[in-house]
Amino acid sequence: MTTLPGGTLTLAGDLTVTRFGYGAMQLAGPGVMGPPEDRQGAEEVLRAVIELGITHIDTSDYYGPFMVNELIRETLHPYPEGLHIVTKVGARRTADGDWPSALGREDLREAIDENLEHLGVEVMDVVNLRVGGAFGAEEGSIAEPYEALVELQQEGRIRHLGISNVTMAQFEEARSIAPFVTVQNHYNLAHRDDDALVDRCAELGIGFTPFFPLGGFNPLQSDTLGRVAARLGASPLQIALAWLLQRSPVMLLIPGTKSVQHLHENVEGAGIELPADALEELDAIGR
Repeated sequence: MTTLPGGTLTLAGDLTVTRFGYGAMQLAGPGVMGPPEDRQGAEEVLRAVIELGITHIDTSDYYGPFMVNELIRETLHPYPEGLHIVTKVGARRTADGDWPSALGREDLREAIDENLEHLGVEVMDVVNLRVGGAFGAEEGSIAEPYEALVELQQEGRIRHLGISNVTMAQFEEARSIAPFVTVQNHYNLAHRDDDALVDRCAELGIGFTPFFPLGGFNPLQSDTLGRVAARLGASPLQIALAWLLQRSPVMLLIPGTKSVQHLHENVEGAGIELPADALEELDAIGR
């Protein structure tokens, strides 16, 4: 078992996860539709995740749809003690691969039932309510769908709640309704709109899980990241992951891959201790 970068983070009660996690979206076929192109390779990646000691797997029933969760169950069930599977609800998939929202009370109840069935569990560890749109968070109340998830939690189907793709106002609105343990938003070196939200999560001990660690870079920003990475003998993705892990003590990483070699490279990269001059140069990318 490898010593994972960042150690662990205790979010609430019995929920302690490794800060370096794994995002399972890439295990689906092209366009996140259909089965994996290499079923054996996908199984090997999931087994490697467990062998490394990673205890945080991020997934969703709309990856495939359904097929990634079924793959996780068929490969890893019965799940090892301490493994926490985090899923998200709030959308569905169409035959042409679209991701329309599905935030109605019955939509969410059906989504939880399907996640439980496909993952082979009686209770979901963490469920993120995904709101907003394809291009980021959108203003507006999330009370109705969030309250629907709270009801499912009270029924014993969900242990912990999370929110995803939210604004600061929605974050505070959800806090006024019921506690949650994670926030999952688009955030990276170049996309720093949520700096204040990252700091608010740290203040409250809520995990912040960024997605798209290399999404939204312009050519100049990519050049800067590439230059720092070359100087440190690492890949741009490795340096981007290392920066995220050092950005906040509540940052939770979920880089995805369908390659065991790439999984090990991600772990190695996230553990790079960035020197002060590199941090200063990288911080300037998002300004």
